[in-house]
Amino acid sequence: MSSILKKALVMCGAVFITLAGNTVNAKQISIGMSFQEMDNAYFVTMKEALDQAGSDINAKIYVSDARHDVSKQISDVEDMLQKKIDILLINPADSVGVESAVQAAHKAGVVVVAVDAQAQGPLDSFVGSKNYDAGFQAGKFLGESLQGKGKVAILDGIPVVPILERVRGFEDAMKAFPGISIVSKQNGKQERDTALTVTENMLQANPDLVGLFSVNDVGALGALAAIDANGADVKLVSVDGHPEAIKEIMKDKSHFIATSAQFPRDQVRIALGIALAKYWGATIPSEIPVEIKLITQTNAKGFSW
Repeated sequence: MSSILKKALVMCGAVFITLAGNTVNAKQISIGMSFQEMDNAYFVTMKEALDQAGSDINAKIYVSDARHDVSKQISDVEDMLQKKIDILLINPADSVGVESAVQAAHKAGVVVVAVDAQAQGPLDSFVGSKNYDAGFQAGKFLGESLQGKGKVAILDGIPVVPILERVRGFEDAMKAFPGISIVSKQNGKQERDTALTVTENMLQANPDLVGLFSVNDVGALGALAAIDANGADVKLVSVDGHPEAIKEIMKDKSHFIATSAQFPRDQVRIALGIALAKYWGATIPSEIPVEIKLITQTNAKGFSW
């Protein structure tokens, strides 16, 4: 665990203990969280952790679902600002496009922390996984599993920093395997149905494909359906730690061989803790990276978010 993460965890613990002992007389804090989407178990898990933490400190929680629409996300944040929130946790649908919402919240005196995906604008902090490491570790495992040979492809996603970093990490991992070539990179939009169709097209265009990296598990599950239906011998790696992905990885002879698991509960708890610390006048880190863990068949049993 990094020293900055240890410091943040200590800070978060102190904040929650302090608040828990003073919620009777303290002003009720209002917290808004804008998600890029909620049709994903990863973000549902994050919301559950936020609701529990908010209940623990008697905070008012507002949640919105942007549905991958940055215009809707900006409007959602505007609505939260009208409700006089004290803290905004934002999980951007577009790292650049959401800047006006971040600026508006900052101008209103709201503490702003980006969670899971970086956002452009005057943030107080950002809490997110080590996404470069996630892509790199998944890529390294894939390369080793392929014995350093063959054609691979990338199932890309939406234009947010974590996705870009995962792809960059994967591409860098491939550089250690001169016998492997990346022959295709297409956008599956991190959606199961879209990823299935995109993977079908990849397999038709590249019948000798042997490996595929997906930027998230939901997309990977769509890709897996396409691989199984095609009968292709393609090894699949991804990022997230989704419960359904873990089940697939545990199966014998599964094409899904690994995922770089994230920890959504930790991310949102740390984000809320440091936001509260900032709200109460403490100096907080500008960025807190959260470790990931590569899950394969050897350690998948018992893993969960």
